[in-house]
Amino acid sequence: MDDQRVGRDVGVDLAAVARLLADGTRAAFCLALLDGRAWTAGELARYAGVTQSTATSHLNLLVGGGLLADERHGRHRYLRIADRRVFELLEVLAELAPRQPVRPRSLTVATRQQALLDARLCYDHLAGAVALEIKDAMVERGLLVWDTGQPAAAALTDRGAAWFADVGIVLPASRRPPVRACLDWTERRTHLAGVVGGALCGHALAADWVTRVGTTRALRVTPLGRQALHDHLGLPIVSSATRGR
Repeated sequence: MDDQRVGRDVGVDLAAVARLLADGTRAAFCLALLDGRAWTAGELARYAGVTQSTATSHLNLLVGGGLLADERHGRHRYLRIADRRVFELLEVLAELAPRQPVRPRSLTVATRQQALLDARLCYDHLAGAVALEIKDAMVERGLLVWDTGQPAAAALTDRGAAWFADVGIVLPASRRPPVRACLDWTERRTHLAGVVGGALCGHALAADWVTRVGTTRALRVTPLGRQALHDHLGLPIVSSATRGR
């Protein structure tokens, strides 16, 4: 029985989604868009090193397949991840994907690659080594309940809610889970997501604890941020994840 027949029999064509991501250019577009921002078609073309026409063809397939959404503003077409489910799918696939050593083309590229491992945006929350340090410190201080064997049991404690209020971080009302464990594909452990993770990340950006590195989703922890993380969570002023680059 062929794959298409199997898909029809169960009513789900999983292979159609797999085919969309089986192309290297389309996969590169999706990985770039994991920063949660909307990119223009031209920016994605330059990122992947393809022509505008090639990019348009691939983007049309991704939009048609429901992985990306697009909208136009004037002459520009903006692309973004269609919804949170797609984002979570891409994060899981990135964690499962084999690692291939990449030789940086320049010192600047090497610096950005290291910054991506240290700290980065994961949709609307923090990821990378610094995110793991923050989550571990919050668990140690009793701000979070975090069962590594049962990620769904993650929760903000009363002490944690008071801590957010003291720091001045507003937790918005939302239908999303307050706390969610998100698998970090570079660290292979779970970091903090959900409403709480998003609010913490938003505050870190607004308060200049972290800043973007170029146009990527990599982040750099600022001297102000290193001091704030030390004052609020006891993290070392200088560490492998917060050394700043």
